[in-house]
Amino acid sequence: MNILKGMDVIILSFTAAGTELNRRLCEKIRGAFGPEEAPGRCGGYAPEKYAGRGISPLPADKRTLIGGSWGQAAYIFIGAAGIAVRYIAPWVKDKYTDSPVLVIDEKGEYVIPLLSGHVGGAVSLADEIAELLGAVSIHTTATDVQGKFAVDVFAKKNGLVITDREAAKNISAAVLNGEKIAFYIEDTAAGNSDEEPLPVRVMGTLPQELVLCKSLKETEQYTSRIIVTDTPGQERQNERCKMNAARCTLILLLGNIAAGIGCRKQIDDSVLEKGFLDILRANGLDISQVKSVASIDLKKDESAILQLCEKYHIPFVTYTAGELGQVQDVSTGSDFVEKVTGVDNVCERAARLSCSAGNLIQGKCIREGMTAALVRCPVELRF
Repeated sequence: MNILKGMDVIILSFTAAGTELNRRLCEKIRGAFGPEEAPGRCGGYAPEKYAGRGISPLPADKRTLIGGSWGQAAYIFIGAAGIAVRYIAPWVKDKYTDSPVLVIDEKGEYVIPLLSGHVGGAVSLADEIAELLGAVSIHTTATDVQGKFAVDVFAKKNGLVITDREAAKNISAAVLNGEKIAFYIEDTAAGNSDEEPLPVRVMGTLPQELVLCKSLKETEQYTSRIIVTDTPGQERQNERCKMNAARCTLILLLGNIAAGIGCRKQIDDSVLEKGFLDILRANGLDISQVKSVASIDLKKDESAILQLCEKYHIPFVTYTAGELGQVQDVSTGSDFVEKVTGVDNVCERAARLSCSAGNLIQGKCIREGMTAALVRCPVELRF
């Protein structure tokens, strides 16, 4: 299940009929994950008298089941929407941090995304669950109902970072009001002076609400505009906005940085995080743009790296020394590192291996107890 990768699912039911559907849905979701991911990824809960056969009893303090994983798990309620609302009410904050929440009727005929439809993925999840059950997914979001371009959906699907929530809201309002929105993609920065900027390929059909512009100047003709860039610098961002004073400009950052990290054993979490953030800042980047972190398999259980990736929701991959050794032309090597790990440069090789088609924009960079290298990956924007 594409939308559920990296996310646990908690299903709650309250009647005998609802709990039978709960069991069936848990089995289907676990089957959709695959044998390695499935265990523990989907948990079903019901009143004790209906529990058993794969369904756990609801805890005495039912709301702790929600608060404990809020923002990290998807919640599916089988029953009345009112029950779901009362359960989640204490935890609801905003769509950028809330969990996706769905409601399904006891017969399994309708699946309704109730909360965090676009950013959290509840709409896409509802579609997938409906397909598993042979049910109908009910969309109530305005852009979905009217078949309009949704900038938050576009950003999430393409790994883009929304820099201004209010601007994103105004763009959506402009779309619903029938306005044309300027859409401009800045050239990605070259990694080194002798490298060409990586192209951003646009795939699919441009929505009718958007006008693809060839220059920043061209976007000034429109009241609202979206600018896709790989540069988060506030100074440049202010320059772009001044050119379109008193209008709506939404900056979408490309999340196309693959990072490689090496570190001493049992490094302090805060020391590694500080060093990594400093290296990113030195390259004019924000951690929200990091799409993956890679290292050698010796570091697969390194607490500081795991904590960093969990905190910022970044996938973490590791490679064997043999795999890393296949990478050629690293900028520098260390005999000591090679003696310990089997390769002379962990971070740079890991970054390059995780994105072989990208440009190395930062070779091995040393901070206290850690090293990091950065690769800018090619981008395909899909509509």
